[in-house]
Amino acid sequence: MQITDDLHRTISIENPLRIISLVPSLTELLFDLGLEDRIVGVTKFCIHPTRAQQVAAKIGGTKKFNFDQIEALKPDLIIANKEENYKEGIEQLCKDYPVYISDIFDLKDSLKTIQNIGWMTDSVSKSKQLVEKIQQGFEDVKDKLEGNVLYLIWQNPVMVAASNNFIDFLLQWLGLENAVGHLERYPELDEDMMKNLSPDYVFLSSEPYPFKEKHIQKYQDLFPNAEVLLVDGEMFSWYGSRLVHSPKYFMSLPVSRRR
Repeated sequence: MQITDDLHRTISIENPLRIISLVPSLTELLFDLGLEDRIVGVTKFCIHPTRAQQVAAKIGGTKKFNFDQIEALKPDLIIANKEENYKEGIEQLCKDYPVYISDIFDLKDSLKTIQNIGWMTDSVSKSKQLVEKIQQGFEDVKDKLEGNVLYLIWQNPVMVAASNNFIDFLLQWLGLENAVGHLERYPELDEDMMKNLSPDYVFLSSEPYPFKEKHIQKYQDLFPNAEVLLVDGEMFSWYGSRLVHSPKYFMSLPVSRRR
């Protein structure tokens, strides 16, 4: 069969039985589609489900692959992502293996990826059920929240989720305004730049940087009129089957509701 990925590359695959996932959220999707017996390799960051690290070989991280290990696993399909993986490594893999590359900016992109992975792995029925469940859940929370949000993803240097990425899409879907929506992607902010912002909420994400309780006071001092919250980064940035659980989590956040 042939399929076109998000980079408009057409790849040929035939009943893939040895799959490597280089994307944590899509590793979880593969397991939820019932493909555990076909997953031969994952990254060290593929932590959901917990058994992923036990049943599959670790092929390095999302930004540094062990090519010898990958070669030994003889994959007939590799699942990758443009943003989460590194260009040079993916280009090298594409020379030797069928590599499906996703590029996710919004819910439509994520649902397309779920459907395509279902199609490639003969899991169409299960992927369709997932897509329908996610769609319904997200319709139920559309424009339900309000407020201006600064979403932090890294410390030293401070980095935030601005516009043109999946996190920003989710914030807007919920009805929240991105405090740095005038910027692109994941910019660094210094204290002077932050002092010019007036967010209602500051979200400290659990990933990729693991913000903890100890970080709250620093940002409370910087933004005395804001509410500083630790948030589950997986709910905001994992675009596979975890999206089934995201709407319930979003509605549990202590932020203002629209009337």
